[in-house]
Amino acid sequence: MTKDKPQKIKLLTIMDYLQRETDEGHPVSRQTLCRKLNEMGIPSNPRTLSLDIGVLNDAGYEIMEEQVGREKFYYVEDRNFSVPELKVMIDAIEAVSFISEERTGEIVDKIASLGGIHQAELLKKNMVCFNTRKHKDSRALFAVDAIEEAISRKQMIRFNYFDLNENRERVYRTTDEGEIKTYCIEPVALVFYEDNYYLVAYSKKHAGTTANYRIDRMAQVEVVPGSEISKEAIQKINQVAKYTKQAFKMYNGEAQTVVLEFERPLIGPVYDKFGEEIRMMPSANDRLLATVDVQVSPTFFGWLAQFGSKMRVVTPESVKDQYRAHIEKILQGSEE
Repeated sequence: MTKDKPQKIKLLTIMDYLQRETDEGHPVSRQTLCRKLNEMGIPSNPRTLSLDIGVLNDAGYEIMEEQVGREKFYYVEDRNFSVPELKVMIDAIEAVSFISEERTGEIVDKIASLGGIHQAELLKKNMVCFNTRKHKDSRALFAVDAIEEAISRKQMIRFNYFDLNENRERVYRTTDEGEIKTYCIEPVALVFYEDNYYLVAYSKKHAGTTANYRIDRMAQVEVVPGSEISKEAIQKINQVAKYTKQAFKMYNGEAQTVVLEFERPLIGPVYDKFGEEIRMMPSANDRLLATVDVQVSPTFFGWLAQFGSKMRVVTPESVKDQYRAHIEKILQGSEE
């Protein structure tokens, strides 16, 4: 190491140490910081250190200083994320199932370190243990990377898709000829729902609808070089916030505007499912009406059925007929 190189990296080393090792409750004294720098081969003394701290503050790093007797102490207070924000991020990583236990630990360590060494210890001590069944394979993260790249470039992706058998072995979807099927689709959005990521893709086969795929069931995901997605798919991407609200629990179905009537105790479940921005208005018998956008599917009917007579479809008639046929088919099956 050349003679002047330690001085060139001195400011970076000071800032790195203060961010990792200090906070309001754990300041470091000027003498201790000088000793640490000298141990790392970076000459330092109290006078030059005060000048270095001044330079960092002038650059906008905001190093806090407090005087205790004749000694000065330093610490970094302002961080990119607060402890509550870091806690929420750690809990989210712990809760999702498609990230393996090993990879979860690595990501949690990275997030916790953003709060400094002392807060990192506190955050990991107070981690919530979720009853989540973690997947053993974290390759889904690489699929996410490829899909995000394709969406940003407005390109297609291709992949193989598989299910799991009773022995947890992959069973790939195949063509009529028995060969492993390669899907080539137009990606629209990645949606996180109930501990899993899903790819929402535009469907040319059924205009106006989408196909949905679980990310952890996709293999050999890659962007198709030189490809371009259609204008229809681009329109879906541009309206993704509005469109994904219609993707009811990740099941395909015809997008419909439906009017629901329900009892007041169901206000919460309706808001939870369709968002708090929907409008409600009074109906007869102290019930309420709400107009919502859904994808009409067995999953929608299953959600609706759990409330029994406390909720019903008012319009359109076609959805009422489909719901009735759905219930009758279930009843017929239970009698067989």
